[in-house]
Amino acid sequence: MTSPLEINLPSRTLLGMARVIHFEEHALARLRARVAAAEEANQDLIAFARGHSGAVSSIHHAVVAVMEAESWDALLHVVTQEWPLILGLDAVALALVVGDRGFRVDAGGVQMVDAALLQRSLDQVDGVVLRGVERGHPLFGPACDLIRAEALIRLDGDAPGGLIALGQRAQQSLDARHNSELLMFLGRSLSAMIRRWMSEA
Repeated sequence: MTSPLEINLPSRTLLGMARVIHFEEHALARLRARVAAAEEANQDLIAFARGHSGAVSSIHHAVVAVMEAESWDALLHVVTQEWPLILGLDAVALALVVGDRGFRVDAGGVQMVDAALLQRSLDQVDGVVLRGVERGHPLFGPACDLIRAEALIRLDGDAPGGLIALGQRAQQSLDARHNSELLMFLGRSLSAMIRRWMSEA
C-alpha cells in the first residue's frame, strides 16, 4: 500500500515544475519584448545619425559654395539658386538692411523693400527660428503661399543687418537643438562673406 507521502511528493514536484515552466515562458516573452524595443530604438538612433550626418554634410557644402563665390553677384546666385538644391529646399530668400535701404533677394532677382519693415522682421528673430507654418514668411515673396516649414536665420553683425529665410513645401518635425546649431553656423558663414564683399565694394 502506498503511503500518503509517496502520493503527494510527485504531485508537488509536478506543481513546482509547472510553475517554473510558466515563469520561464513569461520571462522569455518579456525578454523578447525588450529586445524588440531595443532594436526599434537602435534603428531610430541610426536613422537620426544618418539624417544628422546628411544635414551636416549639406550645410558644409553650402558654406563652401559661398566661400568659392568670386563676386557679389555670384554670392547672391549661390544663396538663392544653388542653396535650394544643396540643402534640399524649395525656396531661399535673403533680406539685407544697408543704411536706410532694404533689399530682398530670391531666385527672381533683387527687389527694394521698406527698410523699416525689414528691420521689424529682424527684431523678431533671435538667432534661429524653426517652425511649421500655414503660410511662409513674406520674405519668400510669391512662394510664401507654398511654404509649410521654414527657418529664419538672423545674420550676425550690424553692417549690414540681414535675415535668411529657408523654406520647404513639406511639413516635417524639426529637431530644434541640432538644426539650430547647424543653421547658426550657416548664418555666421554667410555673414562673414557678405561683410567681405561689402568691404570690397
